[in-house]
Amino acid sequence: MRAELILSPEKVLTPGAREFLEALSRRFESSRRAMLHRRVLRQQEIDEGDFPNFLAASAQTREDSWVVAPIPADLEDRRVEITGPTDRKMIINALNSGANVFMADFEDANSPTWRNMIEGQINLMDAVRETITYTSPEGKRYEVGENPAVLMVRPRGWHLQERHFEVDGEPISASLFDFGLYFYHNNAELLSRGTAPYFYLPKLENHLEARLWNDVFLFAQETCGVPRGAIRATVLIETITAAFEMDEILYELREHSAGLNCGRWDYIFSYIKKFRKFRDRVMPDRSQVTMDRHFLASYVNLLIQTCHKRGIHAMGGMAAQIPIKSDAGENERALEKVRQDKLREVRAGHDGTWVAHPGLVAIAKGVFDEHMPGLNQIGVKRGDVHVTQEDLLQVPSGTVTEMGIQLNIDVGLEYLNAWLNGSGAVPIFHLMEDVATAEICRAQLWQWAHHGAKRDDGVPVTQDMLRSAIRLRAHAMPTAAALFEHFVASSHFSEFLTLSAYDKLV
Repeated sequence: MRAELILSPEKVLTPGAREFLEALSRRFESSRRAMLHRRVLRQQEIDEGDFPNFLAASAQTREDSWVVAPIPADLEDRRVEITGPTDRKMIINALNSGANVFMADFEDANSPTWRNMIEGQINLMDAVRETITYTSPEGKRYEVGENPAVLMVRPRGWHLQERHFEVDGEPISASLFDFGLYFYHNNAELLSRGTAPYFYLPKLENHLEARLWNDVFLFAQETCGVPRGAIRATVLIETITAAFEMDEILYELREHSAGLNCGRWDYIFSYIKKFRKFRDRVMPDRSQVTMDRHFLASYVNLLIQTCHKRGIHAMGGMAAQIPIKSDAGENERALEKVRQDKLREVRAGHDGTWVAHPGLVAIAKGVFDEHMPGLNQIGVKRGDVHVTQEDLLQVPSGTVTEMGIQLNIDVGLEYLNAWLNGSGAVPIFHLMEDVATAEICRAQLWQWAHHGAKRDDGVPVTQDMLRSAIRLRAHAMPTAAALFEHFVASSHFSEFLTLSAYDKLV
């Protein structure tokens, strides 16, 4: 297949697939909307000082000794997972990378153009059937080799819609669209090959949202004649509210659970977003918000303890570094950061980790091979962990710097511009960035200006200061600059960058 695919929506939007998507939407759309309304109400409560805490109503669930369903054989060893968008070359390279799992991403590493969404589904159909190939413009041929990574898929979050497909005159949930097409076309083929439909679930804010996904799984399996419990899903704990409901989330998905993952970049963004009204919750430069900070270390330890108590994987976070070919010394320093990060994760008890580039697979695997000789370390129960509300909510100390402000502007603008042009995984300053980084960038800038934070040199951060800096780049990327300025300088905090930016794609 040549580099440029012909857009063929009819290949995936078959009559049967359309019928399945319509059934999913009619069954679950009202529940999705009610769930989104609950998010609004919960934010209002937080704004009034009712901060997240462990739920009294589900204390018994946390105390009882239940476990999730047994782990499928091909998911027992997940020590290195590579993630990336669903273009053909990426899929082939990721499957061949030596990683245990490839998470094909329709969410944060993807720009949801109609072309990307349809071709991504076509590419995954070919990947599942092991027929996927790619020929570059230079004539180089790519194909999947022996022992490819296990495939997992991340659909878009509950808050998003797919406006190119309507049900009863309304756009379908993007979550249901992405999940539904992949599941419908591939469930039988996956099961015939000794694996199953495996997913990552993003942006959940509480256990009721996990319950909704579980209901979707039950409905999909019954409708398509798939054995109950065949679907497995790992939930990304990337919101501060979900961190207090990890037991409950696993319980809701216990027939279908593949554990939890530390979605750390989105987690930091969620912290800023949820506490946006509070001056005493202002974060320092994001470069200072590292995983050894108390609120992040507490979140990691609690996630590992919770997962292992329930007999399932606790997955670590992303190494976004890209090998630096132009500077050997700088490259080695970057790779050493990866080694130290993965060493921290495996020593804490994680069962696996994420990387964004095939060049990091061997480094991450080497660290986990040395310190985790078994398939996983679920037997490490972390009985030493006792995490409180105060631990999870502690604000990291630090400073706001001129360099930190400029970095947030540069990265946020570069990423948003690329996203608007159809690229969701973007190399910027030797890191592979996705939506989560752009969200942190714009959220920090908004928070600093909104609360009048002072730089370490005593100069206050103002909206005018940020507008001026953004407009210096406007000539090169006018649409991205106008949007980014709106996100940063508006009196209202936008819930998700992608909600407003999607209008420009559609």
